[in-house]
Amino acid sequence: MLRVNGLKKAYGNLVAVAGVSFDVEKGETVGLLGPNGAGKTTTVSMIAGLIAPDAGEVLIDGIPVSGDTNPVKRRIGLVPQDLALYDELPAQANLELFGALYGISGAHAARVIDEALALVGLKDRAKDRVGTFSGGMKRRLNLAAALLHDPDVLLLDEPTVGVDPQSRNAIFDNLETLKKRGKTLVYTTHYMEEAERLCDRLVIVDHGQVIANDTLAGLYRSIPAANKLVIDLVAGLDVAGVRSVAGVQSAELNGQQLSVWLKDLSEGAAGVLAWLSEGGHRFHHLATEAPTLETVFLTMTGRSLRDS
Repeated sequence: MLRVNGLKKAYGNLVAVAGVSFDVEKGETVGLLGPNGAGKTTTVSMIAGLIAPDAGEVLIDGIPVSGDTNPVKRRIGLVPQDLALYDELPAQANLELFGALYGISGAHAARVIDEALALVGLKDRAKDRVGTFSGGMKRRLNLAAALLHDPDVLLLDEPTVGVDPQSRNAIFDNLETLKKRGKTLVYTTHYMEEAERLCDRLVIVDHGQVIANDTLAGLYRSIPAANKLVIDLVAGLDVAGVRSVAGVQSAELNGQQLSVWLKDLSEGAAGVLAWLSEGGHRFHHLATEAPTLETVFLTMTGRSLRDS
């Protein structure tokens, strides 16, 4: 449904996007992740047709997105990072305005506005001024505005920034509903838990380039040591011996707590425990730590997702 092919954008000597490419299938949710300044918002803006790329192209269902009046743009919905609402107008009037921009009016407008407000849980607040809404309610109305023209591709640029947990969960529910309806979603976020919950696949960008494009499980498999085994020993030991066990990527001893990083937990843990038993090294507690998206991100970029 969406093909991003070799997008490039520079502002003078600053290269914001340096050849980003990825595909998104119909009904798929792809997370676009990267540190601040990695080129995510610029990429989303080029996909939406708000910024002309210096090179590369965007195709919606095989049709290139180019020019200000290209009708294929009507198949794209954008939920921008900054709220695009008029506080002095009621929620319904805001949606009537956005609907009019898409040429939607009359009975058709009334129906799609009613459906959008119902989806985001704001139908009972249709007549209330947006200025009286909480930040989370405004974010949900922002989403409703992007849905009025029934787009095939929905671009969401950090749609939950600054919202309360209840509104965030409501937005998640909305997006999962849209996915079930076959919508194609591209989702940028600074929150790992959002990406883990919502996304079928993750595209990680850094310094304007794609450095990974895979499912969450595939990303976990790509890092050298995906699992951590933590063992509280009765007495110390020579950690060099642990490092020689098959499947162990690295190990360190802090006092009497042994931490072992393994590529494959099911195979590596058995070898470590056998080595401890054979050497007479007793322990009184052990635990495992599953890999996280934060671990993957740090491994690939050397930075936290929220680092600038």
